[in-house]
Order: sequence, then structure tokens, then C-alpha cells
Amino acid sequence: MATSSLLIFLCILYSLSFSDGVQLIVVNNCKESIWPGVLGTAGQPTPKDGGFHLYSGEQVDLEVPEEWSGRIWGRQGCCFNEEPGKRSCQTGDCAGLLHCQGVGGVPPATLVEMTFGTSKSALHYYDVSLVDGFNLPVSMVPIGGGVGCGVAACEANLNVCCPSALVVKREGKVVGCKSACLAAKSDRYCCTGEFSNPKSCKPTVFAHLFKAICPRAYSYAYDDSAGLKTCRASRYVITFCPPN
Repeated sequence: MATSSLLIFLCILYSLSFSDGVQLIVVNNCKESIWPGVLGTAGQPTPKDGGFHLYSGEQVDLEVPEEWSGRIWGRQGCCFNEEPGKRSCQTGDCAGLLHCQGVGGVPPATLVEMTFGTSKSALHYYDVSLVDGFNLPVSMVPIGGGVGCGVAACEANLNVCCPSALVVKREGKVVGCKSACLAAKSDRYCCTGEFSNPKSCKPTVFAHLFKAICPRAYSYAYDDSAGLKTCRASRYVITFCPPN
């Protein structure tokens, strides 16, 4: 009887701990393979060792704990079959590794950023950011969560209308669009130094272009009012190349 009660208790405990987490359903709706990268913030676990392969039409479910924070981005044009040192991705590369293991993606890369609650707030905060530039369309949509839950997204392909000064090409094909910060590398465009506050950091003409095409994404560092979404759902769908 004691053993049976212990097993029941452990099953209940497991189900409670599972329900306290958040499920991320990562979907590849692109026509080609992508290699999502994952990076937990300092002290946070990183699912799938930080990276995995998704064929076109495939999805992967990730489980993260409550109060997890981190980012997910898509990599494209990857090759991991060559000699070490020659392995790389056309965009979003993380030191030529399939499993990024704590290494962030090289910009330009469209970022999905999230913080699932803190000790002071149970709300989930998330956004799609173009602050590091753009490589793939992506959206983050809550399943449930109630009224007021927002959709974070850049569903359009910014590569087709990227200003020439920001274009990134690989093998003659436009694969990414730099941010103004990445292109100019100045405090004014990067919102650093004397421009590291909302009063002095203003959107550039490029940020206005990004915002016009992707109004539900961060276009520059202090785009909180339009870019940052909140919810309290237990599941979110992150779709690369979502229907537009």
C-alpha cells in the first residue's frame, strides 16, 4: 500500500511539474530545410543542445520550464558534412555547429525572444525582433491564454524589398537584410553610448520601412509599445515562413 501511494504521489508530482512548464511548437512552413537555433539566457537550460534540423513541413515540440527566457532563430543553407572549420550556414550561423551549445546566431537573423514569467510577474513576454536584421519570416502565436494575448510576427519576406545598402548575398542570392546598426556600426543606429535611452534613440528610415512591412515586430531597440507582446498561455506555436 505504501509503495502504491508513493507511485501515485510521484505521478501527481510529475504531472504538476509538467503543467508548470511551457511548450514551444516549432514549425517549418518554408519550402526548404531550416536549422533552428536556440539560446537560453544566462543560467537557463537550452533545449536540443541549442540547435536541430527541420525538414519542410516538419515540426518539433520543445518543453521549457516556467520563468525560462531565451531566443530562437532560423538558420538556412547549412552544411555540416564537411571538415571542421568549413561547416557553416548562409544565415544565422553559430560557429559552424549543428547544436549551438550556448553560441548565438550571426546576424542578420530574425529573432524570436521570450521571457516566461519572473518571480515578480507571472506574465509571459515575447517578441519577434528585427534589431539584428532579417533572414526568415517567423511568427509566435499563443494557443489559448485568454483575451489580450498578442501575436508577434514578421510574416513578410523583407529580403525582396531590402535596401541595397543592407543586402546580404550568398552565391548571388539575397539571403538576409542587415539592420541599420549592423550596416553602420554607430552608436546612433545601434542605440548605444549616448543614444542608449528611448529619448535619444529614434527609429531610422530603415526601421520605419521594417515597421511598415512588419508592424507586429520590433523594428529598433526601443520599439516596446508595438513589438512586445504579453500572454499567459501554456503553449505557443513558432512558425518559420508563416502564411502571409
